[in-house]
This record gives sequence, structure tokens and C-alpha cells, in this order.
Amino acid sequence: MSDTQYSLDEIRLRLNELDDQLLNLLSERRQMSIEVAKSKVQTSKPVRDASREQELLVKLINNGKSKYQLDAEYITKLFHTIIEDSVLLQQAYLQELANPDHQKPLARVAFLGSKGSYSHLASREFFSRKNMELVELNCEIFKEVAKTVESGHADYGVLPIENTSSGSINEVYDLLQHTTLYIVGELTLPIEHCLVGVSDIRLEEITTLYSHPQPHQQCSEFLSRLKGVKLKTCASTADAMKKVQELNRPDIAAIGNASSGKLYGLQPLQGNIANQTENHTRFIVVARKPVEVSTQIPAKTTLIMSTSQQAGSLVQSLLVLQRYGINMTKLESRPIMGNPWEEMFYVDLEAHLDSKEMQQALVELTKITKHLKVLGCYPTENVKPTQVKLG
Repeated sequence: MSDTQYSLDEIRLRLNELDDQLLNLLSERRQMSIEVAKSKVQTSKPVRDASREQELLVKLINNGKSKYQLDAEYITKLFHTIIEDSVLLQQAYLQELANPDHQKPLARVAFLGSKGSYSHLASREFFSRKNMELVELNCEIFKEVAKTVESGHADYGVLPIENTSSGSINEVYDLLQHTTLYIVGELTLPIEHCLVGVSDIRLEEITTLYSHPQPHQQCSEFLSRLKGVKLKTCASTADAMKKVQELNRPDIAAIGNASSGKLYGLQPLQGNIANQTENHTRFIVVARKPVEVSTQIPAKTTLIMSTSQQAGSLVQSLLVLQRYGINMTKLESRPIMGNPWEEMFYVDLEAHLDSKEMQQALVELTKITKHLKVLGCYPTENVKPTQVKLG
């Protein structure tokens, strides 16, 4: 190692140069990912190749250790992000080819709450890869999101469906039972709950706290330690922050995202207040027409079904899925309105709707269920990290 001494300004200048080089290389790598997708159109190969990804990571880890003294965990974390980006880029490219009629210069998107709500953040995240300009339509309740899309005033709706801390969002599941809309996409967003207010005060000085009911549930352990605080609900976390801004009182706070709080001139008072450190919400994207999914892309199929009241009816349906090797990632039951003691089951499956196995399973399920409807087949946006042994 050289003994040459550099000034802080010289070091910062060199770091800036290296960062620019990294950005240039990442941009070039992204372009090559699109070229890979183009070649797969010709060969009909699937987007993901697990053995290829494993070989790549092992090679990078070994080279990083031997040539550059880089830690294996650091390399793995970095390239998991790069591989995920590459997979999603390739999926987006193949989906554009599969759905030429869906390619519009802009998309009208309905979501819950004002700008800065988690649904708004999810909308922007999902459509950031779609090369579309967004017209953002905020709604006050979930039913309004669905109706805005059903009426044609919006092209898409974004709805939260479940959270790792508070569980399923039943109101949205109930909406799916009656809507004519289809699920065309999904997104999982990390939820970083923060207490925000108009000024930096001690927690003991807070008298009133605004938020959506879901964050109240997700932060229940933290809230139980706040004595004498009134909890008030709003249509969304963004509306809660907007309310705090309007009231402009130091003793009133909101639960929301810290970066969204800045939109309303609020500052963070306490971060990491959720019950679980790994707090994520899964959102679904709905539209009036189903989307075509390239068979080269990992896909999910969501369906709803009701079974007879006879013992073992649900098990019989699930055994059909097992027989065809279809993995179920979610099973949720909700009461059927107007039919006491009867339930509708929502099922998420790791399977392409057009696959032979899925089609055969649907034929059998139709025969043994009272009601069966496919809510949608859509690309799996959650890219599972490639597994390699670190050691």
C-alpha cells in the first residue's frame, strides 16, 4: 500500500470519480440485461436460470476474495440487488411484447390516500419500470379505488392486500369477492413507520396521534408505551400527516413514512416503531382487463372459490393442487355476504394460468367447487435471492 498522503478534498474528488464510473458500469450492465431479454425472445428460454445465477455468484465471491479482498456477504448482498434489477427489467421487456395494446404514454392510477401515502409510494414504485407517465388519482376508501377503475376513470388501482405484522386486509379481500376487476400485478413494499410532528418534542408531550388503522395495529407495542395519548384514524397515513400539518400543534403527531413527512413539513420524532423490524406490505394492481403473461416469466395465479358444506370439501380441493405439483402461497377465507356460515376462499398459486398443470387443475376444481373464478394471472415481482453457501 502506498504511503502517499491525500487531503480530504482529494479523497472526496477521487470517490466522486469512482462513483461516476460505477454508475456508468451499472447503466451499461442494465442495457446488456435488455439484450439478454431480446435473445431469450428468440430462444424462448425462461428469464431466470438458477444454475447460471449460482455459478455467477460463486465466481464473483471467489474473485472478490482472492483479487480484491472483498467480503463474501458484501458481494452477495450487492449482486442480489443487481440480479433482481436485471430480472425485473427482462420481465418488463417481455411483458411489453406480450401486451402491445397495453402500452400507453400515460396511465391513470387510483390509490388510497393523498400523495405520500404508502399506497402512493407503491404506485410509483410499481410503474417506475413501465415507461409510463402517471396521472395520480387519490381516493378516500378502498371501495372508491375499485369503483374508479371499474368506471373507467382510472386504468389501474393499487390496493394493499396483506402486511407481515398486522396480517390480511379483510376489506380488500371482501372487495375482490364482488368486483369485476382483474389482478394484473403485485408489489411488496418495505414499510418504515415513523412518528412525525411539526416540531421536535419529547414523546411524553404528545396528546393525540393520527394514522390509518393498519399502522395503529402494526405499531401497537410502541403505542402501548405512550400513556394518555388519543389515537385518531384517518383514511391513510398521508391524510394523517396532512392533518397534523393543518392543525400545526406540537402536541399532535402522526405515524407515517419519514420521507413522506417532509412533503408536509414534518420532522421525524421516533423511527423504527413497528412491532416487527421486517415490516412489509404486499400490494396488488387491478385493472378492467386481464394481462397476458409471457410463459418465460415466473407467474402467479389468484382464484376465489367456495366449496360445499360437507366435511373435507376444502381438503379435497387442495389435494387437487397437490396432485399437479402447484405450490400454494396464500389461503384466505372470508364470509360470503348473505350466506351465513359459508365462506369464500382466496388462493394464491405459484403457477402460470396457461400451464398444462394449472389448466388440468382448474377442470377438476370446477367439478368439485360450488363457485370458482380466476381473479388474475400476473408476473411475480418478488424476485427470490439466488442461494449460495457462504463460507
